[in-house]
Amino acid sequence: MASAMLPVEHVFGAVAEGQCWLLGMSRFTEYSVVGRTLPTEADPAPKLYRMRIFAPNEVVAKSRYWYYLRQLKKAKKANGEIVALNIIHEKKPLKVKNFAIWLRYDSRSGTHNMVKEFRALSRAEAVESMYQDMAARHRARFRNVQILRVAEIEKTEDIRRPYIKQLITPGLKFPLPHRRTKSKAWYAANRPSTWA
Repeated sequence: MASAMLPVEHVFGAVAEGQCWLLGMSRFTEYSVVGRTLPTEADPAPKLYRMRIFAPNEVVAKSRYWYYLRQLKKAKKANGEIVALNIIHEKKPLKVKNFAIWLRYDSRSGTHNMVKEFRALSRAEAVESMYQDMAARHRARFRNVQILRVAEIEKTEDIRRPYIKQLITPGLKFPLPHRRTKSKAWYAANRPSTWA
């Protein structure tokens, strides 16, 4: 039976932007969402409000936008509109960077502020790691975590967390604990082929 390589679409389904974490892409995409309240006679040209939202797709990005705008300004989806929704791509997606994420989350006992540091290729990957970390350490769900700010740490002196500091030491080496020598094949399973 001839084994043929299947296209990725056959294995994982249609791969959309920022939706296939099995292929090494991030589950989250960074969106720039711009919206406003609907124009009225009292306010014919309402202010535009722009936010950077990390979400798995556009529908969730719009939903989170209205969630935050409803808290910050007197605006909601019923009397507002989305003007623009764009994906923000990473400028250098192959460079490993250190990120600091300021967040607020609701636990069983109250609301807490926190700063976490992550090492990732993009802001979206750092945010995904943050959500995984918050779920593991604090049992915080996606709906309970509010991202306040995501910033790249430019200088290595500004890194505060020891689990990130240990990865930036010069000449870092990792042990290879379970190396197995490959046994030499004394006998060939097939006859030698001299025909070229």
